[in-house]
Amino acid sequence: LFVKVRETTQLSATVLPENATKKVVKWESSNADVVTVDETGKVVALAVGTCTITCSATDGRGVKAECKVTVFEDNSGTIDGRDYVDLGLPSGTLWATCNVGASKPEEYGDYFAWGETEPKSDYSWSTYKYCNGSYNTQTKYCTDSDYGTVDNKTELEPSDDAATANWGSEWQMPSYEQFKELINSSNTTSTWTTMNGVEGRMITSKRNGNSIFLPAAGYRTDTILKSAGSYGDYRSLYTRGNYFAYKLYFNSTSIYTTDGTRYYGQSVRPVRVKN
Repeated sequence: LFVKVRETTQLSATVLPENATKKVVKWESSNADVVTVDETGKVVALAVGTCTITCSATDGRGVKAECKVTVFEDNSGTIDGRDYVDLGLPSGTLWATCNVGASKPEEYGDYFAWGETEPKSDYSWSTYKYCNGSYNTQTKYCTDSDYGTVDNKTELEPSDDAATANWGSEWQMPSYEQFKELINSSNTTSTWTTMNGVEGRMITSKRNGNSIFLPAAGYRTDTILKSAGSYGDYRSLYTRGNYFAYKLYFNSTSIYTTDGTRYYGQSVRPVRVKN
């Protein structure tokens, strides 16, 4: 059971058999500094932490049931009209509930080439902002002269970050490390599901029970949208191999970090760091 600090919730117990003559139970908390429970099973969360609520029969038979309670400080909120969710991640990263260009979690939103801040109709090397028409004529974010002009930049500047440029300085595109943290099985579970008829992945925190939905938005190459409904990409901050960028990939069977061509148009899910 996940409960926010200062939140109250009600537990209940079913005594069997139904014709039992003594149905009185006793409620106890293993740590009253974290959670208190009264004689009716009403739980009040007082402080961040974990404890166990025990419901015991009073007929002398020693029958009991236990409920583990995790109390968390929920830092979810809204800034500049943009909602974000606190998943209780170790880094303190807060994840937006929607993609850039979307107004609901299940909407695909806009598509961006890596390092570009506006959607467009054609995604290819010939239209990519930071090259002269081909993969080996790159003009920015290049570490190898075989691929263009070397500037050794490997992290997007704010002016080239689609999240920052469109939502403001409080937001940025997620880094490779933030992606890895998001899908780390110690932190979250990931389930393929639908939201209002849209397929995608529900990422649920093991630390506080909060969740975000990532729609399977596919990707754009040339003038075509590919794999929508069975595939999802969320672009990260880091380049790889000069014509690749890190991304989060998922479908109905798996979710993992990988790399993809920089000019592909892909979804952006902004993040911010807890103050």
